[in-house]
Amino acid sequence: MDVDKKYFSNITSRERAIFEGGISMGALFHQFVGTPVNAETKENLERAIEDSFRLQPAIENVEVKINLTDNTEFDYISLSGDMLDVRIHTVVDDVRAVIRIEFIEELNYPLMYVEEI
Repeated sequence: MDVDKKYFSNITSRERAIFEGGISMGALFHQFVGTPVNAETKENLERAIEDSFRLQPAIENVEVKINLTDNTEFDYISLSGDMLDVRIHTVVDDVRAVIRIEFIEELNYPLMYVEEI
């Protein structure tokens, strides 16, 4: 079965590139927020997120940066949306898109948006 023809024939390659990045970003956010992290485990968590999300359809690359604040008395904190700086690069046919989440100070919010297409 040609999945693209059956399920994605009603959208353009541009829309599919944005869809794939957006659905992956939402899954990443909701899967990893709350994960215990500290300075010693931060890089391993960044790599684990990148490696796992690169497995998904149309995902060309994933860049994850976790911005840690001070740890608590327990020497770890729970990952929150304001700590994430992530770019998901998608490719569908000849269309490339970059979907991003980053904390926007003026909004006081971790915003997901299309950074580039």
